[in-house]
Amino acid sequence: MTASAVRPGSARQLAGTGTLLRFALRRDRLMIPVWVAVNALMVLSMPGTLEGLYGTPAERADLIRQVDTNSSLRAMVGPVFGDSLGALTAWRAGVYAGALAAVTSLLVVVRHTRDEEESGRQELVASGMVGRRASLTAALLAAAVANGALALLLTAGLSGQGITGALALGLGIAAVGMVFATMAAIVAQLTESARPARGLTAAVLGIAFVLRAAGDSVTRDGSSALTWLSPLGWLENLRPYASERWWVLGLLAGAAALQGVVAYALAGRRDLGMSFLPTRPGPASGRLGSAGALAWRLQRGGVLGWSIGFFLAGVVYGGLAEGAADLVGDNDNARRIFERMGGQSGLENTFLASMVGMLGLVAALYVVASVLRLHGEEISGRAEPVLANAVGRLSWAAGHLVIAFGGAALIMLLAGGGLAVGYGKEAGPLMGACLVQLPAVWVIGGLAVLLYGVLPRAAMAAWGVAGAVLLIGWIGPALDVPQAVLHLSPFGHLPKLPGGSMEWEPVAALTGLTVALVAGGLAGLRRRDMTM
Repeated sequence: MTASAVRPGSARQLAGTGTLLRFALRRDRLMIPVWVAVNALMVLSMPGTLEGLYGTPAERADLIRQVDTNSSLRAMVGPVFGDSLGALTAWRAGVYAGALAAVTSLLVVVRHTRDEEESGRQELVASGMVGRRASLTAALLAAAVANGALALLLTAGLSGQGITGALALGLGIAAVGMVFATMAAIVAQLTESARPARGLTAAVLGIAFVLRAAGDSVTRDGSSALTWLSPLGWLENLRPYASERWWVLGLLAGAAALQGVVAYALAGRRDLGMSFLPTRPGPASGRLGSAGALAWRLQRGGVLGWSIGFFLAGVVYGGLAEGAADLVGDNDNARRIFERMGGQSGLENTFLASMVGMLGLVAALYVVASVLRLHGEEISGRAEPVLANAVGRLSWAAGHLVIAFGGAALIMLLAGGGLAVGYGKEAGPLMGACLVQLPAVWVIGGLAVLLYGVLPRAAMAAWGVAGAVLLIGWIGPALDVPQAVLHLSPFGHLPKLPGGSMEWEPVAALTGLTVALVAGGLAGLRRRDMTM
């Protein structure tokens, strides 16, 4: 390579960026629209829902009073800065929309940088007329397209609540996404494989959420130093629909730009396929005696992270249960939403049942990610040397599936323990309520197994199914959608525990469906060609 080709700022550094961007968008033609649509629908459904819940000034004033006096609620959602529908929408959905945009961005960037290098495809691309930084630029531009589309949808959809506030919220959420996109670009240079790149960036996102929650729990106006240490805290301090602080948007843009500069500098200082934090070589003699042991070694970090997250979420939700009556007050609409989510068994039990349902919906994302690890091992070429030994396809797959389905049981069990700790009452009923969510979680995992085994090229569609189920379970009750729509999700058939009566028929039916889906997927895997 000539000196002009490696000189910073040379046009050759970006040669082929447009082609790679079009290729990235083509590969993500399903993933990006689904994630953006789920995020946009979550936010755009809020004004109508909140208007039905808090339609009068007195109801909104009572809500603001509850938020100001309830530190656990502020930790979960954040402080509220105004009583308009726009301000309440930014309060209720802003932080979570920002976090979802961050997840979308980190997945896109890692997929088109470190994933490509790990699979060997990047080496083939680099052998052509492609600049050294073209792949990184294309990945960041793909993330920018996703975040730009989200900002446009939110601004247009919320403009009826006020153009200025809608623009601030849309740009703020998109800017948070780009902060984590450039952060993922840095981590992709530091790590040697895509798995730790995704895990480390997701861990930073988790830390950002915890810092914001800790800061908001001790202050009512988002002024805590802990809140200002988190990009999610910057988003809420942008204050859409409440005397916008536009300079905070500059802070987000500056952080994204600075991290982008660092990512480009690191990309120019390492060889293709290498990293600044190389993986340590293993011992000379292997310590893994089975395919299942290898699967555990590969997935144990993810299981640990999800376990900690679910336990802490359970503690937070459990701490809110006793204040549920004060939060709902005399608001019949809010009470009906909780009853649609958690049943009619007393407000505290109804609140706990709705939170258990939400944890189950999120656990579906875990099981899909864990099952699709099989797909990642196959397309990266790492499965082939394992299967070249005395290891059958079914035993290889079984190791990962035990972790996927057993890990889902573990994190739900820990969520129940966290609920008991936060609620301060007997753990048995709460842990049982969490375990009842497993058949629905497993059905989503079974569908992912079926897609991977029979239609491996469509395996990533399992994320779309999980996103649709999450959307139905989260937004459906608030929009008062027909029961038939709620029953499109396996979670719509489960008994509402704690407080409700146990119904074994749907639990058994969903478990049987899971067995059938997994069996079909494994049969397909056994018969088809690998990497097909």
